[in-house]
Amino acid sequence: MSDRSFHYEPLERFGEGLTTSRPWNAAALAGVERLNGRVAMLGFAAAVAGEWITGHGPAGQVLALLRWYLG
Repeated sequence: MSDRSFHYEPLERFGEGLTTSRPWNAAALAGVERLNGRVAMLGFAAAVAGEWITGHGPAGQVLALLRWYLG
């Protein structure tokens, strides 16, 4: 993979991409990050509700589901 045509972005020094201006679509990135955050909050709320209902944490719920499915 040393062919330069396979590089998606120009090579840069470590950390340089965090401090230089880049041609990102900031509005699209903000929307994606907002969606990821909301889905994470929904998943956390579902884990808390599942623990409240079953009395088992997320790992215990997965183990109980596996025991039920395999049994």
